[in-house]
Amino acid sequence: MVSDQAERLRYELGRRLTPAAGPRTIAVTSGKGGVGKSNLSLNFSLSLSKLGFRVLLLDMDIGMGNIDILLGQSSPLTLSDWFSARLPLAELVKSGPEHLSYIAGGTGAAQWLSVDRSAIDYLLAELQTVASRYDYLIFDMGAGASEERLYFLKSVDDVFIVTTPEPTAMTDAYAMMKYMHTAGSEAPFSVIVNRAGSEREGYGVFSRLQHAASRFFHKDIALLGVVPEDRTVARCVVRQTPFVLFDPAAKASRAVRQMACRYAAGGEKEPERAPRFFAKLRQLLLER
Repeated sequence: MVSDQAERLRYELGRRLTPAAGPRTIAVTSGKGGVGKSNLSLNFSLSLSKLGFRVLLLDMDIGMGNIDILLGQSSPLTLSDWFSARLPLAELVKSGPEHLSYIAGGTGAAQWLSVDRSAIDYLLAELQTVASRYDYLIFDMGAGASEERLYFLKSVDDVFIVTTPEPTAMTDAYAMMKYMHTAGSEAPFSVIVNRAGSEREGYGVFSRLQHAASRFFHKDIALLGVVPEDRTVARCVVRQTPFVLFDPAAKASRAVRQMACRYAAGGEKEPERAPRFFAKLRQLLLER
């Protein structure tokens, strides 16, 4: 049974999450588009699912959501339907490979900014009900900064920042981290260096970002992992097949799988922060 396998793996990794603790929440973002953020969000989520964890991936890349496209699937109902028609959120959840659950994006999530208090209560109650079934809630955020994205970035347990060795991507990743920190985000920042020519290059990129963050806005950041340049990734995008499933032995697949194992094994060692995700998000939305 999948549920038995998940329970055993969660126990072995020290990640025996209880309903009271709720799901671990992660926002994946970047300073600019074109760095492979959504593809990494998907393949990281699948890697956690393959470990036996219950994962819900939400495509929050407003206007340019493509998680369903990367999976070769279509989604008649998206987040925009949730905001506009108040459909039960459970109706939007689709099943992907390896028991991954996901919700496709849409064009209506910016309505977070215009809904009234009763709508906020309804939407968050729906999200909390669905989220209670999962170990991980992963938000694939849009690239760059916006007010509605900041609400999520300030509420989640962890923020992953995706960059590449390109100078423009590094500059924008630094600017994004500074923006989040200045705006009050207390979540740990973990960097993923994608499309690195070598592991040494990837570590060099992180070292420069780490130095800048420490010097200019006094924030400690961590390296989640380095994903090497791999032609398998581009082929899989065309095939609409996640690369960790198409070729588990590929360099990129191994790197993402190692990131997922390392992150899961880390566990929730820090004390539970209060208020947690839903309380924080509700407070931010009502105070806007």
